[in-house]
Amino acid sequence: MPVERLLPTPESRDLIELTREIADKVLEPNVVEYEKHETYPAEAFRALGAAGLLSLPYPEEFGGGAQPYEVYLQVLEEIASRWAAVAVAVSVHGLSCHPLFAFGTAEQQQRWLPDLLSGNLIGAYSLSEPHAGSDAAAVRCRAVAVEDGYRITGSKAWITGGGKADFYTLFARTGEGSRGISCFLVPADTAGLSFGKPEEKMGLRAVPTTTAAYDDAFVPGDRLIGEAGQGLSIAFSALDSGRLGIAAVATGLAQRALDDAVAYAREREAFGRRVIDHQGLGFVLADMAAAVDSARATYLDAARRRDAGLSYSRQASVAKLVATDAAMKVTTDAVQVFGGYGYTQDFPVERYMREAKVMQIFEGTNQIQRLVIARGLAG
Repeated sequence: MPVERLLPTPESRDLIELTREIADKVLEPNVVEYEKHETYPAEAFRALGAAGLLSLPYPEEFGGGAQPYEVYLQVLEEIASRWAAVAVAVSVHGLSCHPLFAFGTAEQQQRWLPDLLSGNLIGAYSLSEPHAGSDAAAVRCRAVAVEDGYRITGSKAWITGGGKADFYTLFARTGEGSRGISCFLVPADTAGLSFGKPEEKMGLRAVPTTTAAYDDAFVPGDRLIGEAGQGLSIAFSALDSGRLGIAAVATGLAQRALDDAVAYAREREAFGRRVIDHQGLGFVLADMAAAVDSARATYLDAARRRDAGLSYSRQASVAKLVATDAAMKVTTDAVQVFGGYGYTQDFPVERYMREAKVMQIFEGTNQIQRLVIARGLAG
């Protein structure tokens, strides 16, 4: 049953309807087979890009939709309720565009943003390394200044869309310490850039996650985003928005698990009554619904603060923490509602549970979110 949403304008309501139409026609029919066979959904990204759904929070002058973040996140939630892997990749694409939009020069923005926002080019975010996940300041991949640009050497890890994206927002070390990291916009066809075998993951299998190796790869100087040494602040700025994206994705996944569990409990009978009419199961479903509604409320609160120009870093961490923990609990409970059938691949709830787990890990683990929240309270 579609979520009844409180949206600010008639245009935003039309965007939700458009998203549901594309999700039902393009995403829903393919998700099971594509996830099973790890098939990359290139046509899904083309359809979303053609509809303008990859560019919603960006200005019209660059081909964006000029929509508030609260609308963009609800679009993302709708996508996630049909196909979580696609929604994660859409969120990562938006995350990878943020540094160029927020810190790039006018010339860089005019040159690259229109193609990125139209979906002609798909982006990926490359911050983590094999030894540097939550500790972003431990980055070792190095960019050495040379004539007309930089030579980059080192390894990156956990790249969503690695080997499939058209460009990578890369963070590499140009100096020492936390102020010695810089941000680059790296084309996928850069000589000396290669990708490892996709990770064999629990879930989100249709979109690959890979390592990347830079072997003395040359990147022109005009690919530096912001100032040299500004990379860590750029990365953290982007991650606040990215955490909201993952919160919305997690909420959409949890909503779908709830919807499936309710539908099953209405149809399944035990001891002469529908399962949903047994108080034990009814209370489980009620707790699931409360968790989903709470998750949605937290990400919308943070998004509205962002739209109003207020500080929202702590609220973004709260939203990511609450929504992803809720998704893990709700999807696990959905499997329980289905009983033995929930543990089989005959029903998708087992996939939902597998997909929810990683959402507690990427864009900063939930332990890191608690650290961010605590520091915000102390500071």
